[in-house]
Amino acid sequence: MTKPIEVITSVQRRRRWSRAEKERIVAAALEPGAVASEVARVAGIHTSQLFRWRQELCRSARGGAESAPTFSAVTIAPPAPALSAPAATPTPALPAPPPSSVVEIDFASGARMRIAGAVDPSVASALIAALTNMKRRRRR
Repeated sequence: MTKPIEVITSVQRRRRWSRAEKERIVAAALEPGAVASEVARVAGIHTSQLFRWRQELCRSARGGAESAPTFSAVTIAPPAPALSAPAATPTPALPAPPPSSVVEIDFASGARMRIAGAVDPSVASALIAALTNMKRRRRR
């Protein structure tokens, strides 16, 4: 099997790829089991170029709109009551164990906050504000 050879005779240094060629290469990289670096090597491009084309094609498919990161509202619902099966003999009711909850937040600065149990909201807000304003720590 021979590969086609492209001879560039002009002073133009960059190859111009049509949209159809880009779509074909990106689609090959998105196939199940495909390895992006192998697809890029076969196409004669760098892996980063393949990922850039993928971003561009996805952006144009969405209508060109960049989507900004957003936060989603979270609602904490009370635990659902446990369903109990009818028992043949009555058993004494045991007190329910206290709910154990842990909230863990990783900050961009590298700081991590873990809150276990009940905490006053003003204390949690103060901790979050303090950790948000920290400079980035170096990881060892």
